[in-house]
Amino acid sequence: MDNQVIYHNANIYTMNNADGRDRFGFSPAGDRGVRRASAIAVRDDKIVAVGVHADAESALAGRYRKVDLQGLTVVPGFTDCHIHLLWYALKFSQVDLGCVESVEEVRKRIRKAALESEEGQWIIGHGWSHSCLANAHPHRVQLDDAAPNNPIVLFSKDRHSIWVNSLALAMAGIDRNTPDPDGGVIERDPNTHEPTGILRENAQPLINRVIPVPDFGMCKEAIARVIPYLHQLGITGIHDCGDEVSFGVLQELLAEDNRELLTEDNLDLRICEMIPLHNLDSAIKLGVRTGFGNAGLRVGPLKVFVDGALGSGTAALLEPYSDNPDNVGVCAITEEELTDIISRASKSGISVAAHAIGDRAVRMALDALEKSKAGRRPDDTAPLHNRIEHAQLVSPVDLRRFASLDVIASIQPIHATSDRYMADKAWGARSSIGYPMRSLAENGVRLAFGSDAPVEEPDPIQGIFAAVTRKRHDELSQPGWHTEQCLTVEEAVRGYTTGAAYASGEEHIKGSIAPGRLADFVILSKDIFTVNPLEIADTKVLGTVVGGKVVFDQIRLKGD
Repeated sequence: MDNQVIYHNANIYTMNNADGRDRFGFSPAGDRGVRRASAIAVRDDKIVAVGVHADAESALAGRYRKVDLQGLTVVPGFTDCHIHLLWYALKFSQVDLGCVESVEEVRKRIRKAALESEEGQWIIGHGWSHSCLANAHPHRVQLDDAAPNNPIVLFSKDRHSIWVNSLALAMAGIDRNTPDPDGGVIERDPNTHEPTGILRENAQPLINRVIPVPDFGMCKEAIARVIPYLHQLGITGIHDCGDEVSFGVLQELLAEDNRELLTEDNLDLRICEMIPLHNLDSAIKLGVRTGFGNAGLRVGPLKVFVDGALGSGTAALLEPYSDNPDNVGVCAITEEELTDIISRASKSGISVAAHAIGDRAVRMALDALEKSKAGRRPDDTAPLHNRIEHAQLVSPVDLRRFASLDVIASIQPIHATSDRYMADKAWGARSSIGYPMRSLAENGVRLAFGSDAPVEEPDPIQGIFAAVTRKRHDELSQPGWHTEQCLTVEEAVRGYTTGAAYASGEEHIKGSIAPGRLADFVILSKDIFTVNPLEIADTKVLGTVVGGKVVFDQIRLKGD
């Protein structure tokens, strides 16, 4: 890494809060009011000056390198605020069922995997969905003869349902007499009461506990391989919905004695690691608090599930599903339990990220946050940045409550366009208030954006495109979906930058291009603030810089 570098002749959108902006950093004039610059001076891992070329030069002494960006656009580094990093890394070694449109195609791919597997070895797949399977009914018997000597588990795209064969059920000891766990569903044949092989929500751990845990070394190698790809997408940081395995892997990868797993430029990624609910008591006992760590790896919020997901029909709704009047979804927890969990976490200095997709779950999460009086650390020093993950369907009466309770809406814009047809079918007229990014913003709610990878690809550019146009990249000629919920480009970019930094309590060190901030920024092929919004989808990341180090380079940022 060069000790001192000036990047000049650039089109820089700093996203830095300037005079005239509101407390969320938005310009009254919209995108035209975003603070601009043409040069950045970097020393070591920090930005020391932002302005014109002369400003950058006057901030450095001694030798420095100069990089002419030839008018290219620069924005702060993107943070994916909701990603399952280990799941995403491991999916490349599993059977890919994404976009599979028939049960027979699933069987075909399982047969192929069985030929490549030893007898008794688990076959693991991912990505199937009811909507893609043309309303077919997945069943264990459909998998049994595809791989009769191998237990099979297939994770749905939303990861809220699994499809297993009879051998897997037997290994887990699940039969007609096994009761549904609280907050979970073992789907059963209506005539025989035998399990069909579909398990939803809190029933999934019954299978997960008998699946061999991936080898720790394999997990390290998988994550090491995927980090360079994240750099290619302009990602400089993530909020990882992981567990003790992924946290352990990340700590080892950050240790000096594990650098042999990574090439020179592939390690740098700022990680905010969430705490799974089953580790809350241990975290409290150890005195671990949200914010422990450093700019490389820090402890994030407690992750707690309130409901399921749209694709599995388990998102908890105030009114029944339009396509299934007998279904209102599944609550994974009671309000009393949730309130107690949030209270205990808050008193111990741990913020909360509550997974809530349906409007009933969102209301339950807001009620619990309000009743628990979460929001301050026990020493009353800095606020706890609590958040609701997904918030895909929000009752209009609950919109203002996010802001009044200072709760962040952590949303994945790409879900709005990926799920649009499924939402129209399941929610009917309610889909008009689905994925309400504009409504939340207008009610003063802080937004933080992510992808939910591996559910979707962790591509911030596509997320920005979805937030701004409410279109799918493969349906550009089609009308946007409920475009009254579109955001401006500035608002969308802030979701991945300043909003992301606030969500992890790092707004003082990252998220904008300003003196004293970490030198994390991205060079883009197009000015996404001024091009036709449809062109945003084709914008490429040309370079990514993390802590002053060039980690992805398509334009010779490092020189010859």
